Amino acid sequence: MRAMVFKSKERIELEEIPHPELTPDSIIVKVMACALCGSDIRNYHSSLRGGVKSQIMGHEIAGIVVEIGEKVEGYIIGDRVAIAPDVSCGKCYYCERGWVNLCIDHRMIGTHWPGGFAQYILLPDIILKRGMVHHIPDGLSFTEASISEPISSVLASQENIGISLGDTVAIIGDGPIGCFHLDVARIRGATKIILIGLKRLHFAEQFHPDYLIDANNKSPVNEVLNITGGLGVDYCIVATPVHITQEQGIEMVRKRGTVVLFGGLPKTNPFNSINANLIHYNELRVMGAFSYQKGHHRLALELFSKGKIQASKYITKVIPLVDIEKGISSAEKGEVLKVVVDPWI
Repeated sequence: MRAMVFKSKERIELEEIPHPELTPDSIIVKVMACALCGSDIRNYHSSLRGGVKSQIMGHEIAGIVVEIGEKVEGYIIGDRVAIAPDVSCGKCYYCERGWVNLCIDHRMIGTHWPGGFAQYILLPDIILKRGMVHHIPDGLSFTEASISEPISSVLASQENIGISLGDTVAIIGDGPIGCFHLDVARIRGATKIILIGLKRLHFAEQFHPDYLIDANNKSPVNEVLNITGGLGVDYCIVATPVHITQEQGIEMVRKRGTVVLFGGLPKTNPFNSINANLIHYNELRVMGAFSYQKGHHRLALELFSKGKIQASKYITKVIPLVDIEKGISSAEKGEVLKVVVDPWI
């Protein structure tokens, strides 16, 4: 079968590799779509976690079950499935409390197991039991189902902070995650949503934020304060991996407001200069957000299938395996919103 194999930093190659070998407690899925994630782009430039090399990347996966081991239950040949990458141990302090995303032995498809930038993927017993594999609702395409993974983390984040009816929300970031946050905040009842961006405002515009701020030409903090009559927003979600945006988030929330650091900073430079006095005197809540639980992935598929969120609006381009590096370049330039890889074209 064909696969794009990550060799080392900024080196990924198309290879012919053996078809996965079925075991009694595994299934094999024919990959029909695998979306390109921001973390794939970061890993391409900086390497996989733990220095893993010669690995098939890709973890936003949708496909068809084509082989089933004799010990496996719950699947039949032809099942359409969406696969999220997170795999937990099920027994550590965090897993026992339901916080599987914080598992001490947290592992991922595309890093610790071969991922979806290939024509077939093997899902062993540990993934079937401790990972996230869900049936795709009828009427939802493979390309749409593949992007259920990134919105799962958005659903988890907003559930954790409690955005609700009447809230004002600022979202920094006009990429797919920022737009997902916009859609989810609206579903949860936020009545004033401000989206701030730099490169992809023309994409973000189609999701109809109440206010759209071009950070190239205007001060995001001043604009948010003007929109809110000097008060600041209830919530600011920082959906970018940029230091200054985290600092801006602290400055644009009201007293007792909440700032969510949704985008991780580069591993080589994870520190910034946040005004701690604003946190102290304004009694701000600053929270991190990472990954999700099983129920959020299932909910994402349901929201897509019922049309509560239009998944197709996020998908800008479908590309073959060989064009993954071109897809990375297009995403970095802001030419696309979401790129999906089809291994069969």
